[in-house]
Amino acid sequence: MSLFRLDASIRTDGSASREIADIVEQEWRATHPGDPIVQRHVGVEPLPATAWAAAVQGGATPENQRTASQRDAIALAATLADELIAADAILFAVPLYNFGVSQHFKTYVDLLQTDPRVLGQDGPFLNGKPVVLATVRGGAYGAGAPREGWDHSTPYLRRVIADVWGARLTVVEREFTLVGVNPALDAFTDAAATMHAEALSAARETGRALGSGAVAAPAR
Repeated sequence: MSLFRLDASIRTDGSASREIADIVEQEWRATHPGDPIVQRHVGVEPLPATAWAAAVQGGATPENQRTASQRDAIALAATLADELIAADAILFAVPLYNFGVSQHFKTYVDLLQTDPRVLGQDGPFLNGKPVVLATVRGGAYGAGAPREGWDHSTPYLRRVIADVWGARLTVVEREFTLVGVNPALDAFTDAAATMHAEALSAARETGRALGSGAVAAPAR
């Protein structure tokens, strides 16, 4: 068995999305000790911003007429697709940034989508493969919150990973990660602590389920 893990946080220390993903990975490892884990950290080692355009242009250009940058971009897209195809389980850790999806993960998705296998004619790319998404938000965006509906990342991630790629998706999420950092949110300290504990518990449960091959029911 193998696990592919991608992190999109720009932080290496103190990252809330990595904290959740670390727990999921640890639980998976407990079931599969010694099995391979392939990692990609697009937040700290970003993919080239120009690769998507080069891959799109290269895909529309006869192979013998492609530039070096087009060939490199097409090869990189194929590598990204290979990593997901080869994995038995997948773990994405993607925080909400500025009310939207991380630019680093969006670059990853755009480039990946240029590989012919991703949007091919053989059915959904991931075809029911178990995927866990660990996502976090600095504020609160749930029903009744002042910024309800301002999270433009999680719906996008669900649409791409589950609906377009066809994964069996479980989402582990945490809100109010900026409580304790932003003094304006101090009134929500107790609520944030509860959300944090619930997220860590969900991460442990989901990691065990991922390790057993049966991810938990998707969070909605």
